[in-house]
Amino acid sequence: MTNPLGIKGPGLQQVRRLRYRLRPRRRPRFSGQSFNRVVPNLLTMVGLCSGLTAIRFALENRFGEAAVAILLSACIDGLDGRLARLLKATSRFGAEFDSLADFLCFGIAPGLVLYLWSLQSLGGFGFVPSLMFAVCMALRLARFNASIDSGPHPAYTYNFFTGVPAPAGAGLALFPLFLGLEAQAVHADWLLTIARSNIMNAGVLIGTAVLLVSTLPVWSFKNFKVPSSYVLLLLLGTGLFVALLVADPWAALAAGGVIYLGMLPFSRRSFHRLREAAEGAHGETGAPPPDAA
Repeated sequence: MTNPLGIKGPGLQQVRRLRYRLRPRRRPRFSGQSFNRVVPNLLTMVGLCSGLTAIRFALENRFGEAAVAILLSACIDGLDGRLARLLKATSRFGAEFDSLADFLCFGIAPGLVLYLWSLQSLGGFGFVPSLMFAVCMALRLARFNASIDSGPHPAYTYNFFTGVPAPAGAGLALFPLFLGLEAQAVHADWLLTIARSNIMNAGVLIGTAVLLVSTLPVWSFKNFKVPSSYVLLLLLGTGLFVALLVADPWAALAAGGVIYLGMLPFSRRSFHRLREAAEGAHGETGAPPPDAA
């Protein structure tokens, strides 16, 4: 070190210590992923915990809270993937983790909730519909994972799911619970009897399980284009549904399931029209829509 001031002895040592303390410090660099890349996985973990909490609520006969916990998991499932794409944090680990969380939240929790809600009175036979629902949900998610590495599909198929997606399947399966909670709120004992009947709960679980593993093309609404003439009607309908959801949530959720089922035939018709138009214009061969959870 140079000594331009000519300082010697103890003074020189003090100057050197002062210069050492005043020099700019470098921040230590840590290896690993940035926090932005971890946020989607943290959100998926919150959804997983919500699904586990739904099972706990059902075991305690707190079925309203159990339904809310599953709905919260569905909302989180709709956000984590979009957030990952927004933050450019998509990864194979995140996709696998999301599928495992979906299986618990939408495959195990709804079937177990309905078993404790109604089917438990049938003993082992009452568990069969819940078991079938969970198995079909697992097959549906496994088909989705396998489709990740599949080749490109025709452009028109990307607006459709293959079969009912996992969160929607959970919502359809919980229709008897929504109906029963509404019956309890309005003190309609006859409606509660129907909502807790074994036939209804078993039929809904089995029917939803079939829709999960079907090849029925279902609108995904990701790239869905609304004609200009229907925009105002869509806004009014959405506002009406939100108002009903605030005023009477269980009735709104039950009605939402019926509306979703009513949309399936129109979705199938729309898919076949797009396929015929694509085949006529470009000679594309018909292919099932790409899978999605």
